[in-house]
Amino acid sequence: MTTTAPVRPAHGLAAIVGFLVCVEVASGVLQGYYTPIFSDIADHLDITDADVNWFEAAQLIVSALCVPFLARLGDLIGHKKVLLISTAVTALGSWVLAFAPSFTTFLIGWAIQGAYVVWLPLEVAIVHRRTATSGRQALLTRRAAAVLVGALELSVIIGALTSGALVESTSMTVLLMLPAIVVTVVLVVIWFGVEDAPGQATGGIDWVGFTLITGVLAVLMAGLIVIRLEGVGSPLAWLLIVFSLVLVVPFVRAERAIEEPIIDVRLMATPGQWPVQLTAFLFGMSVLGAQIPLSTFARTDPAEVGYGLGADAAFVSTLIGVYVVALAVGAFTLPLTSRLLGARNALLVSCLLVAAGYALWLPFHDTTAQALTNMAVAGVGSGALVAALPAAAAAAAPPERTGFATGMTNATKTVGGAIASSVFAIALASTGSLEGPAAGHAPLSGYLTVWAVCAVAALCAAAALLVVPQHTFSDAPTAAS
Repeated sequence: MTTTAPVRPAHGLAAIVGFLVCVEVASGVLQGYYTPIFSDIADHLDITDADVNWFEAAQLIVSALCVPFLARLGDLIGHKKVLLISTAVTALGSWVLAFAPSFTTFLIGWAIQGAYVVWLPLEVAIVHRRTATSGRQALLTRRAAAVLVGALELSVIIGALTSGALVESTSMTVLLMLPAIVVTVVLVVIWFGVEDAPGQATGGIDWVGFTLITGVLAVLMAGLIVIRLEGVGSPLAWLLIVFSLVLVVPFVRAERAIEEPIIDVRLMATPGQWPVQLTAFLFGMSVLGAQIPLSTFARTDPAEVGYGLGADAAFVSTLIGVYVVALAVGAFTLPLTSRLLGARNALLVSCLLVAAGYALWLPFHDTTAQALTNMAVAGVGSGALVAALPAAAAAAAPPERTGFATGMTNATKTVGGAIASSVFAIALASTGSLEGPAAGHAPLSGYLTVWAVCAVAALCAAAALLVVPQHTFSDAPTAAS
């Protein structure tokens, strides 16, 4: 009995992970499909390259708001039910994109589509609960997360190659319908394939906290938008940003005063959680905020403006494919690097790789070979972090708060990405010329700013992880193990 008990959950886990892989295939399609065609979408909507960044900023803010709400709901009513809800919302947003007639409608659809960011945290929470009696919960959760993220990243390649190949041969409406179809199919897969289990948490939804954190993010984004419209010298913009920081104080007080807050600030402040969540926030600046700038830089013709790779959508798909292969390598090798270095040190090394990859962009950005090298280095570190952060948060959280803890890694990551996207949109907004071949293109200095911010953010994340005790994210020794 004692020798087989730890093994039995692992067998059942294989089937669960298999169905969850289908969900991550859809997630990968969403994350890879649009990137090669951002410039084409900009032409379709008659907007500039810099304005495309506002799509990402809007989606990430909505994602950041819905992730803690949906993660809490998952702890209350069951993670499968919330996975179904978020997939339905994502499908709706994807269909809106296909038929959006204007910038505003596309922006709304893109924001709604952001509900998919809660998928991976919910999946990790499902796996974490499924392995509770295995004696190897943290280990099996890390392995499952690595498989899920590996499937995600390989699907990003499929999505990127598909859109890059089809963009010249079909209409934009038909092109944008394909990811909507994929998400709709996955909704059926979740319904029939993922086991349902009741939630373990008690209480209800913290509407006061949700309202306050919505206000904080809304006022902060308003300040960044005013900077975009009026410039960095706008007193109103900085007043809004300062006011958003002031609003954090009543939010924290309100969350500490109730038993079941939407954001458990006490748990977030523990030594095992805050470095992970801060790392996720800083990591989001590069893995989410830098996607569109990298795409538009690659599509920029150096013969016109003096920089860029001059790539078409099909070749950008190839570049993304190389990057995502590196991401998959980082995700799939996470169990090995965690065993060799320890879970915490594997996270730290991954942050340093991300920092090195983006720092390389500063001197080396003139050729395709340089771009591929930079993306490969950053990609290996990024893939490991995507897989490791939810598992690390789950390992440092009590059983009834795993959904919250894993969800918060995506929430903080998306907040970081949203803020970075807004800042990058400002940095890339103008070339100083409204006419000629450079019109509508961002300045090289803007791209240098993007890469420098990403590199510094990753270094700060590595520094934050240094304060975590060495074995925080590992399984405690037990008789069963």
